Amino acid sequence: MPPAFHVASHPTSAAEPAVRIQGVSYTYPATGIDSNPVQALDNIDLNIQPRTKLGILGPNGGGKSTLIKLILGMLKPSKGSISIFNSTPTKARNQGLIGYLPQRIEADLDWPISVRQVVTLARTCNRKPWTKPSNEDREAIDRSLELVNLQDLADRPIGALSGGQLQRAMIARAIAIEPKLLVLDEPMVGVDIAGQQRFGQLINTLQERLELTVIVVSHDMRAIAAVADRVACLSRTLHFHDAPEGLTPAVLAQVFAHDVAGVFGDIHIDAHRAEDCDDPSHTHTCCDHEDSDKSGGNQ
Repeated sequence: MPPAFHVASHPTSAAEPAVRIQGVSYTYPATGIDSNPVQALDNIDLNIQPRTKLGILGPNGGGKSTLIKLILGMLKPSKGSISIFNSTPTKARNQGLIGYLPQRIEADLDWPISVRQVVTLARTCNRKPWTKPSNEDREAIDRSLELVNLQDLADRPIGALSGGQLQRAMIARAIAIEPKLLVLDEPMVGVDIAGQQRFGQLINTLQERLELTVIVVSHDMRAIAAVADRVACLSRTLHFHDAPEGLTPAVLAQVFAHDVAGVFGDIHIDAHRAEDCDDPSHTHTCCDHEDSDKSGGNQ
């Protein structure tokens, strides 16, 4: 009999975690006389090891944005603690240890500024006004643009880029500060499967070349699977799935089972690749539409 649904324990390693979250809860205060405090996160424990790619999957309103704000130091936990490379989130961000790609770009894209200038601003934002970029700055900026394949568009106005080019420019902006942690908030909203795969390949390249720890947050399992090698399910509380060999069908089945448990109750899914299946009672023709097309179904 297959084992019951199981949430793996947190990974153990001799290395100090890149991100350590211990007993973190967060409650938004009441906003009016008739409102009540709202608990967004409840007793979150999570260690993220250096140079891993963690996907955080969860529904809208499940606490993902709150957790990102806590990691970035924009909020402080109501309870518990967070450390980023042995620093507080605020210190880590001020030290340039955290690169961040927001879900929405708030800047005015009609402002006459080039791609290179956008990336340069991120690199030099904490300097005194009118301070010129150093040679080291220029090398880091050029390297960031090259890594996202935008070196040929560096002098193009930022507002003239396509959606995919703009996203890559924002990634170049995030990595220009040479961070150790890259946080991506819903980076593939509206992106098709092929685009998700290309994005995943880009993040893999950046992670390997820059030795980054990556956190990607999304409500889309396909987006998580395209990027992450570990995954956590977050809906106020957190369940962590350790998959150092990658997101296998079995691990994704665990994630799916947890995601739908609130609707259907406890369920068991035994997922595996079709080519690995030796059960003669199983058929694997759900995606084979060739015969139906030949039968004249489109007439």
